[in-house]
Amino acid sequence: MVTIIDTVSDSQLRPRHPEKVNRPDALSPPKPNWIRVRAPTTRGYADTRNIVKEHGLVTVCEEAGCPNIGECWDKKHATFMIMGDTCTRACAFCNVRTGLPDALDAAEPEHVADATAKLGLSHVVITSVDRDDLADGGAAHFAETIRAIRARCPTTTIEVLTPDFLRKEGALEVVVAARPDVFNHNLETVPSRYLNVRPGARYFHSVRLLQRVKELDPTMFTKSGIMVGLGEERQEVLQVMDDLRSADVDFLTIGQYLQPTRKHHAVMNYVTPDEFNSYEKVAYAKGFLMVSASPLTRSSHHAGEDFAKLKAARAASTR
Repeated sequence: MVTIIDTVSDSQLRPRHPEKVNRPDALSPPKPNWIRVRAPTTRGYADTRNIVKEHGLVTVCEEAGCPNIGECWDKKHATFMIMGDTCTRACAFCNVRTGLPDALDAAEPEHVADATAKLGLSHVVITSVDRDDLADGGAAHFAETIRAIRARCPTTTIEVLTPDFLRKEGALEVVVAARPDVFNHNLETVPSRYLNVRPGARYFHSVRLLQRVKELDPTMFTKSGIMVGLGEERQEVLQVMDDLRSADVDFLTIGQYLQPTRKHHAVMNYVTPDEFNSYEKVAYAKGFLMVSASPLTRSSHHAGEDFAKLKAARAASTR
């Protein structure tokens, strides 16, 4: 008798996070009442989901399990995740699939542009998985997507949320040359937590990436964010603020880390709304033009509204 093991088809479910399968469960404390969100059931949510699926697109809203998906998709706001649904990194906080990604889809930039037009987006956010397997980390694909949206939706403003392009010389310059309106790259956590939370990245490389954007184009808005509740100390969060201001970053987001599964990093504590308000006040005092700090703050949450406020804040600061 011969036993045939199918290692090619999708009939057998592969683990979403193979590197985490054998880890012991990490237990988090129960969510407090300020973390509650409604289940997505509206017509707007369904319409957005249909447009995304029709174009064969991936969204970080779904892949990362964003708690704000119901609110955002009801308003037909979606953050497109380009270059596939599989990441070459294995961050302890992230719910995006880990593994060897497929080849890039050359038609994806046009599909994203078409979906942007159908959703009627005045502001669109484009993010991606990490693609360490590509020579340029996917920078050219980002640039092509920006150009496709500009051609199809010339009045739509564009925000990119990029990976760190670690050891990808010249990649950042390609993305900045495509002239997105906002360049976002998240630090994710404080430097002392990188080894456990974001082991494939380097904190000061990420800070330098954001600083380099402003050197290449001083008029481009820059943005970064961190999660809290991963075991960081308050003083460490304040130091991150100083590091980002030293890189001339305009916009800071701070949100509560939520554990995707028990195999992911545990939530060490839930930061109260009052503590978030305190972080926001301190960040404004340190010179950020825009700050969003709340338990459910995410990089792309209210991105269009926040971009309008960001432009207004810069205009007011130069009067």
